Amino acid sequence: MSSYHIDPVDQKILSYLVKNARMPFLEIARECGVSGAAIHQRYKRLEAAGVITGSRLQVKPQALGLNVCAFVSITLSDSTKYSEVIANLKKIPEIVECHFVTGKYAILAKLYCLDNDHLMEVLLNTIQKFPYIQSTDTMISLDEPIERQVWVKDFKSTSYTGRD
Repeated sequence: MSSYHIDPVDQKILSYLVKNARMPFLEIARECGVSGAAIHQRYKRLEAAGVITGSRLQVKPQALGLNVCAFVSITLSDSTKYSEVIANLKKIPEIVECHFVTGKYAILAKLYCLDNDHLMEVLLNTIQKFPYIQSTDTMISLDEPIERQVWVKDFKSTSYTGRD
């Protein structure tokens, strides 16, 4: 297990990168009052410690014709088969997030579909056919008024303990 002490400069770097992962290191350096090399070194340390796990391009699903966003709550008939169910759910490209949750359901999955017919097809002919899925409850998102990456708290010193 690795441990990394996140200082105010690291937090400032993270706050800029969360808002814009493509922000040039020199611009971040100017904002932080340090050299570009220092930003690069800190970035590499944050990455090595597992604080930064990558960057990615975000595409609006609607631009690809994926006009239905749904959340599917899944009840398992045998909770010891969680790993097997997850392995099956990973095969469904429409599923973009999956969480093991507390409460009435075991799994909460987020998926994008072309339309309601496509959603029904995925639910009835894929998800509900997998072994150990007892039932599903589906909610369709009508709007996504907040869409953002994790927030970076104010610039105070914190420690991060990652898992190897």
